[in-house]
Amino acid sequence: MTTTTPPPPPTTAAQQFALRRHSPLQRVQHLLHAHPAISPFLVLVIAFVVFSTLNPRFASPNSLSLVLQQVAVIGALAVGQTLIILTAGIDLSVGAIVILAMMLSAKLAEGQGLPGALAICLAIAVGAAAGALNGALVTRLKLPPFIVTLGTLSVFTAIGLLYSSGQSVQATDLPPVLSWTGESFPLGPFRITIGVVAVVVLYLAVGFALSKTAWGRHVYAVGDDKEAARLAGIRVDRVLLGVYLAAGAIYGITAWILIGRAGAASPNAITDANLESITAVVIGGTSLFGGRGALLGTLLGALIVGFFRSGLALAGVDDQYRVLAVGLLVILAVAVDQWIRKVRA
Repeated sequence: MTTTTPPPPPTTAAQQFALRRHSPLQRVQHLLHAHPAISPFLVLVIAFVVFSTLNPRFASPNSLSLVLQQVAVIGALAVGQTLIILTAGIDLSVGAIVILAMMLSAKLAEGQGLPGALAICLAIAVGAAAGALNGALVTRLKLPPFIVTLGTLSVFTAIGLLYSSGQSVQATDLPPVLSWTGESFPLGPFRITIGVVAVVVLYLAVGFALSKTAWGRHVYAVGDDKEAARLAGIRVDRVLLGVYLAAGAIYGITAWILIGRAGAASPNAITDANLESITAVVIGGTSLFGGRGALLGTLLGALIVGFFRSGLALAGVDDQYRVLAVGLLVILAVAVDQWIRKVRA
């Protein structure tokens, strides 16, 4: 008499879910969802190893110091861009606001004899006012952030060009404090500018506000689900207006950093600021759909862009291929974000 082994009982839905959850791919997905900065960190490490292998000069203190100085401006702009993208918005007027704030403060300091400290405060105030205008249009008129900032991009650009007559102001014609952010000092084998230090302080301050304050929790909540945040008692419009105002003030601070970095106040100083700031944020793991991301990832994203441009240049790669590489990184980052957002609890 033969005996047959009974078939295994059907796997329940809960068991199937558990199996999926504990699969290696699911673990990676959950890990990246909980810690968005892991992906850009791994990319940064791999980029450093590859470019150092292709050209040992890349790992030299001089080259790395130059990369830090180059990414300082975009890194600062990316702080404000991160705040807005966390709320599921986007800011296309980043570069225009910086140019407007920089040219107004520089022209007043040069032509009207405005004290340097007051010119810096003016740049921050102009940036905050421009950001508040964007926020008011988004919250009061309920216009999409993309459309609002696309329109103010042209408005702020025109105002800056008209006011400055399209002319640059050299740092030698400005109070020394306005170009102070361009001064460098040794830090071990590296040379760091005051502007780089200012960017680090900016990241620490805004990072603390996002992670340790009620305002920061509200920013994430609004970006994750505006209606749920409203039902939870969060004043969504006030949070959004505050985010745009804060981002504008950060752009004003960036105008000061840019004068030191460029050695002048020029209306053509950062033509690719909008795309580069968005690129740093997206590569850094912040979701374009809002509610997920961290400033640490944004900083890593800015460094990745700097590493790719410097590393490929030292490797003798044509500039167009460098642009292609950054574009592919952005597409890959968005694809990974889409995959991570499908994570199941």
